[in-house]
Amino acid sequence: MNVADLKIRNLVEYKNQIFTITEIFQNNEKDYFVKLENDIHSISAPANSISPIQITEEWLEKFGFSRTYSSDQRIRYERPEEFIKYDFDLSPKKILEGLKIYGNSIRCKYIHEFQNIFSSLCGKEANTLINVRS
Repeated sequence: MNVADLKIRNLVEYKNQIFTITEIFQNNEKDYFVKLENDIHSISAPANSISPIQITEEWLEKFGFSRTYSSDQRIRYERPEEFIKYDFDLSPKKILEGLKIYGNSIRCKYIHEFQNIFSSLCGKEANTLINVRS
């Protein structure tokens, strides 16, 4: 996971638990660390030890998406905003998988990527849509 892609409030996985990033910093040796919190723990960890969370149908539903279309080739999820959709490409090549924003395809496989795009487009954090802490 590239630390440059991370932002405060991104959701990530660390030791099989979901955490929210609350701080990103470097130590004296210039190694990156993140401060992580969930309802149980508040810890610091090396940034290279965290993992991205794969976007799944369950995560899309947590973020307010609803399934609107299903076929042998594709499953589509949409939010109430007309301009944002997410397609699961069921073909082996996965060419069409990702966010659809104003009709444009954006490769987006992980929750933190969705959070960053949503924040840029809508001016609010995706985490405010639901309580996703665990």
